[in-house]
Amino acid sequence: MSNQIHDVIVIGSGPGGYVAAIRAGQLGLKALCVEKEDIGGVCLNWGCIPSKALIAASGLVEKIRKASTMGISVSGLAVDLVKMQEWKNGIVKRLTGGISALVKGSGGEIRKGTARVVSAHAVEITRPTGEKELHEARRGIIVATGAEVVHLPGVPVDGEVIITAKEAVSLTEAAGTMVVIGGGVIGMELGMVYQRLGMKVIVVEIAEQILGSVDADLAKVVEKAFTKGGGELLLRHKVREAKREGNRARVIIEDPEGRVREVMAERVLVAVGFRPASKGIGLEELGVRLDAKGHIIVNDRMETNVSGIYAIGDVVGGGYLAHKASKEGEIAAEVIAGHKSARDWRAMPAAIFTEPEIATVGLSEREAQAQGRKVRIGKFPFSASGRAMAVGQTEGFVKTVVDADTHEVLGVGIVGPEASDLISEATLAIEMCAHAEDVALTVHPHPTLGEAVMESFKHALGEAIHIANR
Repeated sequence: MSNQIHDVIVIGSGPGGYVAAIRAGQLGLKALCVEKEDIGGVCLNWGCIPSKALIAASGLVEKIRKASTMGISVSGLAVDLVKMQEWKNGIVKRLTGGISALVKGSGGEIRKGTARVVSAHAVEITRPTGEKELHEARRGIIVATGAEVVHLPGVPVDGEVIITAKEAVSLTEAAGTMVVIGGGVIGMELGMVYQRLGMKVIVVEIAEQILGSVDADLAKVVEKAFTKGGGELLLRHKVREAKREGNRARVIIEDPEGRVREVMAERVLVAVGFRPASKGIGLEELGVRLDAKGHIIVNDRMETNVSGIYAIGDVVGGGYLAHKASKEGEIAAEVIAGHKSARDWRAMPAAIFTEPEIATVGLSEREAQAQGRKVRIGKFPFSASGRAMAVGQTEGFVKTVVDADTHEVLGVGIVGPEASDLISEATLAIEMCAHAEDVALTVHPHPTLGEAVMESFKHALGEAIHIANR
């Protein structure tokens, strides 16, 4: 067994891991990044990037279909899903190649293999050949192993008919029926992709609304768009069993009263969530503390209870968000390098790439009320936005949550066109401890979607110009 020495060893090369390795290199540390599958982790290979590429492509198909309302008629529209997948794979290849170059350019090294932490300063790597190597870390080990999909009893995944998100981003056929188990982010994003590409999509969600992490009024806009597009939404239902029969699956769905229904589907997408990938890598043997769900417990400096071992990203919980993992990767590297760095953000934005998009930051109305906060709500509908009308995307609204007494910005939720981009202004407002007046009095260019953010804050103050105030 060979023995090699580094300053930092990073386990996992997703948005947290590769960023940690690059930042460590920038700070003069020799970093080794270990990856058991493909560089870039879930996000780049079968999560964030490929799914958003398919969302963009399928969204373009839908816009072309509806272009006649603008006086643009298109005949002979055809979708070549094989070619679409080749295009998507090209994007993934360019990005993963770029990340490899950045890690190496910062002085880091990438090692293919499965890592196991054997001490607070040593990692055993099993290479694809079966060869074992011992690598030492002088300064620290960063665990960035991410999360893995949750499987359902009675629904055996075969990767062909009964699939997870990993297979769903690589389908080359979009015909027949797809049953999506779970109306969360992944289920709704990918379900709406294949709906736009021509499949009949049935979403089965055990809760009372889809996208349960957001306020119901935001989720309702997506629900309406999904069902208007021909989708079937079964709330408070559950899948009792799904069994492959030839090239299809027989799905047994149970309603709230216990009645069952059988559906034959060409695809069943299991999208019931993720769990932290913290098992089997040696942490428990070393006494690293985990919570009840398996997340690694860390402080704001990304330190575990075992000196020399750090953890970042999905495996520590607190929101499975790529940008959060990246920020934590930077913090861990800086702490290891001796800098006074820590998690100190006031709010973490999140985006859901359904049609229309949803983006949130800070407290939702529901969360603020649960805390006993007295709030004022501002809303500005995109149906009143000239820019939204001009681009033919008027569904949704901007919603602001403001402290009723101080007017401090507590949170913002956006459902509508380009929500994922518009939320950054709201994030900055919260980060800078802004008040409603700060955003309302800031001149926004016309005609833009961003004006809706300004108008929503004006509405919270009773000063909206383009809609009636309360």
